[in-house]
Amino acid sequence: MKKAIFLYGIILQKITDVVGVFAGILLFVPALMVFYEVIMRGVFNAPTEWSMELSIYCVLIAGFLGMPVTYGAGKHIKVDIFTSKLSPKNSCLLEIAASIIGAIFCLVFFIEAVDMAALSYELDRRSPDTLRTPLWVPQMSIPIGIGLLFLHFLGTIFVDVQKLASGEFSKEVA
Repeated sequence: MKKAIFLYGIILQKITDVVGVFAGILLFVPALMVFYEVIMRGVFNAPTEWSMELSIYCVLIAGFLGMPVTYGAGKHIKVDIFTSKLSPKNSCLLEIAASIIGAIFCLVFFIEAVDMAALSYELDRRSPDTLRTPLWVPQMSIPIGIGLLFLHFLGTIFVDVQKLASGEFSKEVA
């Protein structure tokens, strides 16, 4: 069982790393687009119509794709004023409870986000801006990011349950 949990974590982290690189690129691209827009507007007096719309999409997509990356790296905000007073076993139990709540939230969010993107695809909803971007394209970042975050919560649950079963306790996030 321990090997399966370890393999699950390795595979999930590799997928998350790929998503993280993509999210990082999506945060870099708007900087280039805004620079281009400033030059075109200020020097050539020829503003673009597409740079703002694409920049917004890039940042929004990167935000949703960045959530599992942040959680996987153990960098999500964690208030430990309460858990620092608990024994390692109770802290582990609380971590399991919090991870279960997080996983349930992510599962519901994932289902609703898939429904939203599917409806946008079926109805061919498009942005009202110049590019008329099909809305399902940026909306798909929501279920992808939330789905990966759900899988990370499951991984945390697996690791913490394994710790409880074996008697190993650590305050580190898996």
